[in-house]
Amino acid sequence: MLALAGCGGDGGSGDSSEVEVFSWWTGPGEAEGLTALQALFEKQNPGTKFVNAAIAGGSGTQAKAVLASRLKNRKPPDSFQGHAGAELLDYIKAGQIEPLNDFYDENGLRDVYPKQLIDQITYKGNIYSVPVNIHRSNVLWYNPGILEEAGVDEPPATIDAFIDALKAVDATGKVPLSLGAQWTADHLLENVLLGSLGTDGYNALWQPGANWGTPAVKAALDDFAEIMKYTTAEAASTDWQGAAKAVVDGRAAFNIMGDWAYGYFVNPAPNGLAKKLGTDFDYAPAPGTDGTYMWLSDSFTLPENAPHRGGALAWLKTVSSKEGQDAFNPKKGSIPARTDGDKSLYKDYLEYAITEWNKPDIKLAGSFWHGVTANNKWHTDIDTAVGLFLQHKDPAKLQEALVTAAQNSGQ
Repeated sequence: MLALAGCGGDGGSGDSSEVEVFSWWTGPGEAEGLTALQALFEKQNPGTKFVNAAIAGGSGTQAKAVLASRLKNRKPPDSFQGHAGAELLDYIKAGQIEPLNDFYDENGLRDVYPKQLIDQITYKGNIYSVPVNIHRSNVLWYNPGILEEAGVDEPPATIDAFIDALKAVDATGKVPLSLGAQWTADHLLENVLLGSLGTDGYNALWQPGANWGTPAVKAALDDFAEIMKYTTAEAASTDWQGAAKAVVDGRAAFNIMGDWAYGYFVNPAPNGLAKKLGTDFDYAPAPGTDGTYMWLSDSFTLPENAPHRGGALAWLKTVSSKEGQDAFNPKKGSIPARTDGDKSLYKDYLEYAITEWNKPDIKLAGSFWHGVTANNKWHTDIDTAVGLFLQHKDPAKLQEALVTAAQNSGQ
């Protein structure tokens, strides 16, 4: 077990002359959100130089590799972005980030973050990251005109209805379901698992000793294999944006993607597509997942031996604040992790999202692809299994590989 390191949390513990913030926020919406956070931070901390160390790449794939090298060489940034949850376990076990329990207490964060969220980001009694937002992974984006053309009266609410809708769209000659780079297939898989197994069944997969060899998992993977028959992948270089754009351009009926797609759809050019909700696109919970928020969270950490620890703590204070989260999230296309965000700032889809997040009876399921439930090894092994499945198309082989991945996860 890791030794508990202290955390002053007052923004004055250590060098505060600058702060190097490492993230992968360079794309549409996220870059504007980071700029808004930077402006607020600089207003609150005029004596601290802000250094933006963002590295491009969807889902942080490139940035994480660079970060691992820096941490290995003991050259950490002052704070780095990471998905809250199991994604951070490698850093925790290696002693590369500090626990933030004191920071939470001194800034009253236990009272403004949902208890379910704090529980899911706590490891052996310690909290190691500060969530700045909440994204929803289980969103079905669709083109209303294509559904009408295909005779699909409403967005499908179950996996079976989804498969029927895909077949109906396929008969029209349009793309039923768009995919992008390989990770978007992993993203689709987690949504099908949730929609088929239900919230409790999905969450149970990530517990120690979980059995991925059950008939229920087999049925879910059979559904995944059937759904994959109706997908058309974009070139990997287009990443998720190309797959999402196919929907609003009228080339594809459906895309299952996190709600960062909303910011891309509605933000003005050149970084967004300036499309209209209800006309060019619409949304619904991914099939079979209504009532559950499959969540992920962009969060920031305090590395051990941060060169400018005071600057890092000041940055964490900004990103954890109500003002900071309300400056960032409307531009990012996400909602605040805090429960006291200004709801008047969140319009259209975001109004729906913040209402859902704050429902007292909403169920939470953590996104495995986006770092909540699976550590980095497990995450990589699942991705390898999915990559092989894209070649052999055999759900039985996929299940065998996922059983092995779970057994070897070391989590």
